[in-house]
Amino acid sequence: MSAPNRWPLERVLFLMAGTVTILSVILAVTLSPWFLILTAFVGASQWMFVAFGDCPSSFVMRKLFRLEGCQR
Repeated sequence: MSAPNRWPLERVLFLMAGTVTILSVILAVTLSPWFLILTAFVGASQWMFVAFGDCPSSFVMRKLFRLEGCQR
């Protein structure tokens, strides 16, 4: 019996980043420009992941869902 086909951590992080970015832009256009702070947080998290190999979301995904990255 083979292991289930699971998405790697990086793929899930890209999915989350794209979803939050689109959602924050929609909320900024319809409700308040202050929602663009979410977009800035996503960008900062992506920089952290590139620079250090981890970001707040990657810690959560590894602990809760036991996801592994491609490079580990």
